[in-house]
Amino acid sequence: MKKATNDLAETPLLPVLLVNGPEDGILTVTLNRPDAFNALSVGLLTALEDALAAAAADPAVRCVVIAGNGKAFCAGHDLKEMRATPGRQAIDALFKQCSRVMLAMTRSPKPVIARVHGIATAAGCQLVAACDLAVAQDTARFAVSGVNLGLFCSTPMVALSRNLPRKQAMEMLLTGSTIDAQTALHYGLVNRVVPAADLDRAVGELASSIAAKSPAAIAFGKQLFYRQLEAGLEAAYALASETMVCNMMTEDAAAGIDAFIAKRPLPEWTGR
Repeated sequence: MKKATNDLAETPLLPVLLVNGPEDGILTVTLNRPDAFNALSVGLLTALEDALAAAAADPAVRCVVIAGNGKAFCAGHDLKEMRATPGRQAIDALFKQCSRVMLAMTRSPKPVIARVHGIATAAGCQLVAACDLAVAQDTARFAVSGVNLGLFCSTPMVALSRNLPRKQAMEMLLTGSTIDAQTALHYGLVNRVVPAADLDRAVGELASSIAAKSPAAIAFGKQLFYRQLEAGLEAAYALASETMVCNMMTEDAAAGIDAFIAKRPLPEWTGR
């Protein structure tokens, strides 16, 4: 899998994104602008979009982990870069690009896990919410704080409001207040909260559990999960029934069910 390209607007020769793996089916993608708290510059968004597309097409990748280098997971958009190019065309292109990245995570057949430490604010909190799963260090902090600067976090709201109950999401958006990791767990923004020493282990165990499953079944299930959420009840059942039929026709499903019936060990999954 190719390495992400450098952001030429950043420090020369310093990749803004580190791509490692896949190892045992797990690809780790690390935001690498530690001096800027991994703020989402145009260059970083471009590299992340490319890495997600490559992962989606790579049969060796079963699960993607998104991490951050340095003290923070992600502090949101790069405000200095935004103010340096304040014209409507540049700002419009930036937010459309960010939305494409968030949609790419949802549409990818590979589950995406956020490994969160430090702060995840504004579009960084959006990134956590857009991931399929999230594991947070117990000292992590989360906020959609744009309103404090006069800029309502409208695009982060899309992902946030699909993860949190309405009242909790609205309070975060209207006040710009910061919540701790345990509150994020209570709200449903993250799946697990662990001490710093256990963060890599917890992320690895979760990713490995997913990577061990049939990639065909995972891809069918993930796609259906998001499609049925936006459908009415009757339409959701129709989508689910069609997905079950398609999944049942795969080699993996036939081999897995036959092994269960015969009390044999599960097969090596082919993804077909």
